[in-house]
This record gives sequence, structure tokens and C-alpha cells, in this order.
Amino acid sequence: MEPDSIDRLIGQWKRERPELDASPMGVVGRVLRLGGLLERRVEETLKPFGLTLWQFDVLATLRRTGKPFRLSPSELMKEIMLSSGAMTNRIDRLEAMGFVERRPEPSDRRSVQIVLTAKGKRLIDRVIPERFDWAAAVVDPLSDREQRSLEQMLRKLLQGVGEQ
Repeated sequence: MEPDSIDRLIGQWKRERPELDASPMGVVGRVLRLGGLLERRVEETLKPFGLTLWQFDVLATLRRTGKPFRLSPSELMKEIMLSSGAMTNRIDRLEAMGFVERRPEPSDRRSVQIVLTAKGKRLIDRVIPERFDWAAAVVDPLSDREQRSLEQMLRKLLQGVGEQ
């Protein structure tokens, strides 16, 4: 396999600071670079549907919970890993677009639930197959065994940095 930009970066650090071990950047640098590239490509995939990645994340999270496609704002925050202020802003924007609505919690009228509207469900149900097909194409260069192995290693790294 040919050297890439991360190999060059590691080589430069070895030359400039030989006392430091830059080898972990082989993994971390590639994961960061890959994450950025994948995020941009996902945005391109979602653009024809008029969605951004954050909009997709909220709608997909509500959709995958199953009927009645609702979560409390705090449950949504936990699933998407956002702050309260950021989540409120996103819910406001999606509500203005007609994709979600706030409804009183039946058991506690002081609380609200964020509910996927019929319009939001139709949109996310159109987008999901495209998103999954795109993901399949991304990992296609890897064998099934390599995909499973990479998945396990990435899970282990995520758990190592505190992801549950």
C-alpha cells in the first residue's frame, strides 16, 4: 500500500522530534481524517433531500425508536449527545419545518415529548435507504471479515474514550 498523508505526518515528526512516539497518529489521524471525509460525503448524500446531517440525526433517532416515534428532549439529547441549548435550537428548527412537534407528556403535562410528524416520517423513510446504501458502498472495499474486525476495533476505541 502506498504511503498517505498520515505516513508523511508521522515521518516529519520522527525527523523533527525523534524522542516522541508519533505512531499512535497512524490510527488517530486516520480516524479523524476519515470522520471528516465521511461527514462531508454524508452531507452530500442528504443534500438532494434538503437535509443536513444534524437534521437527519434527529429525525432518524425518532424514527428508529418505533411507534409512536417520540422521545423526551432529554432522551433525544442523550441519544444524539448534544447540549440542552443545541437540542432546543434543533427541535425549534425542525418544528418550524413541520418535521417534528412538541406534545404534552400524557402522564405529566409539565413535560413534553418530541414527536415525529407524518411529514417527517415520510421524509426520513425516503432518506434511510439512500443513507444505508451509501454506507454499504463506503465499506464495500473491505471483506465481510475485515468489516466485522474493524467494527470491533472501532467499538473498543470508542469505549476507550468514554463512549457508551
